[in-house]
Amino acid sequence: MREPRDWQAVAYLILAPLLVVVQWRHGFNLLAYALLLLLSVGIAAAHHNHMHRRMWHGRRLNRLTDLVLTVWQGHPSLAFHAAHNSNHHRYHHGPGDIAATWRFAGGDSNHLIGYLLHPFQALTVLYPHMIRWLLRARRHRPALWRHCLMQYAVLIVFWTGILWLDWQKALLFVIVPQLHGLHWLLGTNYLQHAHADGHSPINFARNFEGAVNLLMFNIGLHTAHHRYPRVHWSRLPALHEALRPRIHPDLLPGGLAGYIARTYLLAPFLPRYRSRSLMRATRPETMNESMLESR
Repeated sequence: MREPRDWQAVAYLILAPLLVVVQWRHGFNLLAYALLLLLSVGIAAAHHNHMHRRMWHGRRLNRLTDLVLTVWQGHPSLAFHAAHNSNHHRYHHGPGDIAATWRFAGGDSNHLIGYLLHPFQALTVLYPHMIRWLLRARRHRPALWRHCLMQYAVLIVFWTGILWLDWQKALLFVIVPQLHGLHWLLGTNYLQHAHADGHSPINFARNFEGAVNLLMFNIGLHTAHHRYPRVHWSRLPALHEALRPRIHPDLLPGGLAGYIARTYLLAPFLPRYRSRSLMRATRPETMNESMLESR
């Protein structure tokens, strides 16, 4: 393993299946299920980090990890190459980012309905983008294309097997947690970028501090991650502290839970908690040109 801190991700990948097996055999347990849902978000964060910086020195172990993460995340690892690294990290929520939060219905918003809808809206543009990426890989990188097909095949075989064993338990203990983790994975884009300035070299992302980073691999330190995407997640706190004085105060709201409570639950009734946009106006022709370039 390249970085000892990644054993935390391995622990999540061991504990989640154990919780599934125990509940599959002995029945639903509220505490175990709550932990399983929490781990589904942690595995999504670990999946994201693994696709930025591979956990292992050896190619075979990394490919095997891709498959394990694909199974427990419920979507193939290739999605990060196609829709995240080549798009979101290239354009930083700016005009070229096809999944920027301000593109969808409601425009440049930051409220509860926007957060809940964003994962579904983002999929409408990300999945076509993934298909185009796969077709290019088939022509130019056949080995990568085969590995991507293997990810889909393994996931389909896994789903088919558990649904055949017991479709009700499969839905409750596997597929619902997968969907929960996927919604958080896509919805995090809204939490971290809604009302941020996609034109700014520094104020394009919101940063969360506190316990979320301990549990979720420093996923809240988003500006530092964007600026240094190849740096291992365990080194982000020091980079975040160096960048912190340059980040707009509105993009440093403290803990995640408090931010969600203020912005999405209290703001409709207490105007002082309402989010304000930092996004500067974008000329339509610039947006169109950047979108064409990104495709």
